[in-house]
Amino acid sequence: MLNKELKVLVIEDNPEISLNIADYFEQYRAIMDFADNGELGLELAITQNYDCIILDIMLPKLDGLSVCKQLRQRAERYTPIIMMTARDSLADKREGFGLGADDYLTKPFDLEELWLRCNALAKRYLQPIQSNLNVGPLQLDYQRKQVTREGHPLKLQPIPLQILSILMQAHPTVVSRSELCDKIWGDDHTDSDALRSHLYQLRKMTDKPFANPLIKTIHGIGFCLDIPSEFSE
Repeated sequence: MLNKELKVLVIEDNPEISLNIADYFEQYRAIMDFADNGELGLELAITQNYDCIILDIMLPKLDGLSVCKQLRQRAERYTPIIMMTARDSLADKREGFGLGADDYLTKPFDLEELWLRCNALAKRYLQPIQSNLNVGPLQLDYQRKQVTREGHPLKLQPIPLQILSILMQAHPTVVSRSELCDKIWGDDHTDSDALRSHLYQLRKMTDKPFANPLIKTIHGIGFCLDIPSEFSE
């Protein structure tokens, strides 16, 4: 758990769901703000500082996907987002992750699980990262949360960036699927579709614009970086 009180924004138009979240989070002394439509939620998210945002997809005035997209484009400070929706298809999750969501929880959900995921995300983004990392054609600037390949900037969302960081730190070792999940979500594993979607986004930005793919799947084992020979020492 975090030592500080968690400040959470809930963007949800169902008052019963918002009340249930508020009642459960109150026992942990969380500071809560609520918005019952997307426009108000986006305004609060941009003008206030939160440790985590719980965002429903189906919202009046501005839907959750649009809120997520605009928040990532306009906000100066990064705030982790948990998408909350009754839609459970891989395509929906892929769209949400592609727009900048960090996690995805399907209704009906367990309140304890929601709280644990909020804590895990908030803790992850409060941890300072200090050094840079270079592996083959990849350069990762932890302070700026920026990565380049052969000098070309790669626009990665936070979870794909974290996956790439794990693979870079482990290179040339193979990282198993379960180890990736442990390092990203801790004990609060999300479903397998989430990791699959984030890997898809990572490959889309890291590999597809270039001649040689770097993210390699070792079937039945895990994932590693496949560094071209010209970048080997």
